[in-house]
Amino acid sequence: MTDQERVPSLRQVVLDCTDARALAEFYRSLLGFVYRPGDEQPAPGEADERGADWLVLRTPDGTPQLAFQQVGQLAEATWPDDVVPQQLHLDMTVASVEDLDVQHDRVLRLGGRLLSDRGDDPEEPLRVYADPAGHPFCVFVA
Repeated sequence: MTDQERVPSLRQVVLDCTDARALAEFYRSLLGFVYRPGDEQPAPGEADERGADWLVLRTPDGTPQLAFQQVGQLAEATWPDDVVPQQLHLDMTVASVEDLDVQHDRVLRLGGRLLSDRGDDPEEPLRVYADPAGHPFCVFVA
């Protein structure tokens, strides 16, 4: 067996957050993901035991993508200042500047906020946002 055959497989990216359900809902709506079976939202009035601990989102075909781990407190990243570093961010791409504008409106409507706008950059139009928990992420044309 070669070293290449023995490498681990990346399962998912895990985001710490103080409201796992709310952050999972943000990314589920933004990216069109689905919950892992059993992680779906409970019926109204029922306790959200999974949402108080750990949730997993997958692509519609079942590939794990993002997980959300409930924590008691979390300092929000202060990017671009480095007082509280972002430590990790997600990159997302769209096909055109028009698509970038459509996604801009969606991100804001879903609860994200704009941190930096380079949407008119002729080489790499991009925008940097913070999700509702303050994690920075980028959407750019590629």
